[in-house]
Formats: sequence, C-alpha cells, structure tokens
Amino acid sequence: MPIRAKLYAAIVMTVLGPLVTIAVAFSAFSSLGTRFDDVARRSERQALALELKFAVTDVNGWQTAYGYDAGRSRPEFERSSVEVRRLLARAQREFSEPRERVLVARVTEAFADFMRLDAVAYRALRAHRPERTRRIFLGPEIRNFQAMADAAGRLAAEQARAVVQARRQFATARRDARRRLVTVALGAGVLIVLLLVTAQDVVRLALERPARPGR
Repeated sequence: MPIRAKLYAAIVMTVLGPLVTIAVAFSAFSSLGTRFDDVARRSERQALALELKFAVTDVNGWQTAYGYDAGRSRPEFERSSVEVRRLLARAQREFSEPRERVLVARVTEAFADFMRLDAVAYRALRAHRPERTRRIFLGPEIRNFQAMADAAGRLAAEQARAVVQARRQFATARRDARRRLVTVALGAGVLIVLLLVTAQDVVRLALERPARPGR
C-alpha cells in the first residue's frame, strides 16, 4: 500500500476509532441504565404491594381490637384505615399493567365494603349492641378482609416474579455490555497496532529520502 494511502487510512481510523468506541460504550451503558431502572421500579412496586398487604392486615386487627375493648382502639383503627387509603391511592397511580389494575381494584372494592360495614358495626357498638358488632366482624368483615388480603398477596407475588425477571434481564444486559466493550477494546488494540505500523513506515520513508541525493 502506498504511504499516502496508509496516512489517509491512519487519519480515518484515528477519527472513526474513538467515535465507534464512544458509540458502543454509550449504547452499552444506556441499556444497562434502562435495565437497572426497571429493577428499581419493580422493587419499589413489590415494596408497595407488601405494604398494602400489611396495611389491610393491620386495619383488620385494629377493627377486631376495638370491637372487644369497647371502642378504645378505635383511634388506631382510624389511623390504620387512613394508611390503607393512602397506599391504595398510590397503588392506583403506580400499577398500570392490566392484571395489576384488576388486583388493585379488588382490594379497593373489598376495602370499600369493609369500611361500609364497619360504619354499621361501630354504630351498633355505640348503641350498646356489642353482640351485633362482633357478628359483623366475625362474619362479613372476615370475608372482606380475606378478599383484600388475597388480592394484595397476589399483587405482591406478581411483583416478586417481576423483580426476578428484571434482575435476570439486567444480568443479561450486563453480560452483553461486557462483551461489546471487550470487542471494542480488541478493536482498539488492532487499531493501535495499525497506527504504529503506519507511523513506522512514515518514519522509515522520512529517513530514506535525505539519503538518496548522496548516493
């Protein structure tokens, strides 16, 4: 290959080499960032589902407590019910997939029935009819609680599976990124060798030219 062509090739490789390296690295880290964000998002949703499951269990526990302590635990029940409402509002915003929305809707509907019957039971307790309050708590309210807990548990289980899948995808993306970066590094090594060979040819030509007139 003529030395001029080698110089042109060296210039092209000098310009394109870093650009290709940057492009591959950017693509690799962008893919990793996306997968990492997905893991974080899924983990947050799993935590929310578990919080919701705990909250419906907590509100049922405080309801039973105030039914048996003549209403003294009612303030704790009310605080717990506010927490369930807060978590449900957040779940309705954050869970967007069809199956998730169905499960959130089930918890929401069961909680609405739970609170509607609670109002009836609390009125009976204040009217000095604790036996009616307890019949409500041990009958339809147990079924409402079970419906809430079952839907919240299914939601948490689905998020746990989604987290596992997201972590697998992140691991795959990390392996792919490592392979691409290794390939680019090898290519960069070849490029450096070619540049060194070209530079050696240029230096040799430069050293040979002044010697020709004296021959």
